[in-house]
Amino acid sequence: MSQVSLHPNHAESSKSISEWLKSQNIPILYDVDTRALTLHLRSRGVMSGIVTDSPGKQVFKKLAHEFISIDKPKIYNPEAKKKIILVDCGVKENIVKSITEFDMQVVRVPHNYDYTDEPYDGVLLSNGPGDPTAYKETIAITKKAMKQGKPIFGICLGSQIMGLSAGAKTYKLRFGHRGQNQPCKVEGWDRCYVTSQNHGYALSEKSLPKGWEVLFRNLNDNSIEGIEHKTKPFFSVQFHPEAKPGPTDTAWLFERFVKSL
Repeated sequence: MSQVSLHPNHAESSKSISEWLKSQNIPILYDVDTRALTLHLRSRGVMSGIVTDSPGKQVFKKLAHEFISIDKPKIYNPEAKKKIILVDCGVKENIVKSITEFDMQVVRVPHNYDYTDEPYDGVLLSNGPGDPTAYKETIAITKKAMKQGKPIFGICLGSQIMGLSAGAKTYKLRFGHRGQNQPCKVEGWDRCYVTSQNHGYALSEKSLPKGWEVLFRNLNDNSIEGIEHKTKPFFSVQFHPEAKPGPTDTAWLFERFVKSL
């Protein structure tokens, strides 16, 4: 922010915002020319940044998914008959809740865990941060899973992982899709859904290999918001059907996946 009030004078205030943020272990950056920063990003597009006390040094060496993926498999509903592999690339908890509402065993595994030699009925590729091409192990395992032909459902980053595993390419959006009111149209239908989104990459339509087609399309910029295979039980969406926050218009996609098992 450009300014921060260090000495609040509201009658009901008990501490300053900087004091509260410190108590919550949240960093704050102020005395920034926010207008200049806005103009810089507007002309050059969204870019990565880091808050550090060591300018000029390489302080961020780990890839994003090395921080947020689960360390070891975790099982939900172990007594259920059908088994879904949930590949955790930074999965939102409401994705876990949305899929465990069905009578399914869910095994949540690390992004680099090879499940293809184990018994399972379907795979759910989760959302997550960063450049999708950095998830090399996840892509390699997904390729193996595709050869087995069992149902696969990808959400957000999972859609990009699915596309890359099929042979498509991704590109960085100049300005990512953020917010809870992104309009997405079902390809070939006169039906539009309001969706929750938070991503900075998209699949290149020209790179989609034979046998694949667009499932959803963003009505703001016409970019791909989901793909599916024409004959195999593979499909994905770039938005968040689990919401939290956002609309629940597309929660039916979880049921579609479960019915395909």
